[in-house]
Amino acid sequence: MKKEKKPFKTELLAKLLTLYFQFKRHFYYCKNINYPKCQCIFALWHAHQCGLYALEEREKTTVMISNSNDGELIAQAGAAMGLNVVRGSHNRKGAAAALELIDAIKTGNNGALTIDGPRGPKQKVKRGIIDISRITGVPIVPMSWYSPSRFFLKFKTWDEFCFPLNCIKMKAIYGEPIFVPNDADDNQMEEIRLKVENELLRLNKLLIDDFEKL
Repeated sequence: MKKEKKPFKTELLAKLLTLYFQFKRHFYYCKNINYPKCQCIFALWHAHQCGLYALEEREKTTVMISNSNDGELIAQAGAAMGLNVVRGSHNRKGAAAALELIDAIKTGNNGALTIDGPRGPKQKVKRGIIDISRITGVPIVPMSWYSPSRFFLKFKTWDEFCFPLNCIKMKAIYGEPIFVPNDADDNQMEEIRLKVENELLRLNKLLIDDFEKL
């Protein structure tokens, strides 16, 4: 099968972003707060994808990224960070990507999902991560990531995508593991989905309100 050719602009931007992250590793510092000590599935907002750079042992983390052109940029940047990447979303090869992610988690990797992507609605957790946690038996750990610096850029996109320039003070905060019983019914799944959503909102507010105290 002939490999689909990516648009030149996408390829160019992906290469530039990859070079930037390879350079950035020498100047990036992020304080991790309450980093999990167990295998987990990290849950973060689509806007905070660059926060994956805060993860320890990134080579043992597999993240699912959208199969869109924008996702191509993030996927190549993720690979430059040292992450393992599978491609897919709700509408594009999502089932196959979810199975790849499940297989990676079952072999001992951590997982990571942007739980309101790839197109929103913003800050609304989709059920996919709850299903994957139930199937694998691995808990969900919500994470948020922030800096009050004016060089912590926020773009005018649907998700208000965030990007840190070099040499700024960053912090990432992690919630307690949230387990999904393997026999959870639809009502329990919805309760857990809302719990993840509310915890992400709480962590983000905590970082913004009490950044210097954390």
